[in-house]
Amino acid sequence: MLLVVTAAAVGMGWLSGGYLKGAGGPESVPAAPENQGKTEKSAASAPGIGPTLVALAPITTNMASPTDTWIRMEVSVVYDAPQPQAMTDDIHQDLLALVRTLKMHQIEGASGYQHLKADIEDRAAIRSGGHVKQVLIMTLLVE
Repeated sequence: MLLVVTAAAVGMGWLSGGYLKGAGGPESVPAAPENQGKTEKSAASAPGIGPTLVALAPITTNMASPTDTWIRMEVSVVYDAPQPQAMTDDIHQDLLALVRTLKMHQIEGASGYQHLKADIEDRAAIRSGGHVKQVLIMTLLVE
């Protein structure tokens, strides 16, 4: 019975690997006629094209409850393309306003951190009109 289950697992792994390799890779997408002969490396190396990582100024403020607890957070955002500095400043101010409303019990534990990260990503995406693809929390310190 163990051999049958092992063989089934190996077979399913092999089939899944073949499916994922064929479905997700850039080699499975045919090149458009106007892009014949051009490589993806030339498109990725062109300035102003592709994801952009921007570090925000550190956010340091007190929390809503308890009020004598301070939080410091260093955040970077990943844009789909370069964006103006004004958008980054707006996202920073919005995240500062969000952090000021936090209560200690909201960010305790792993699930609290995940909820905080999801809230930050949602607010950044809304503020940027969908240009923020990911928010990276570099440092989170509560004192």
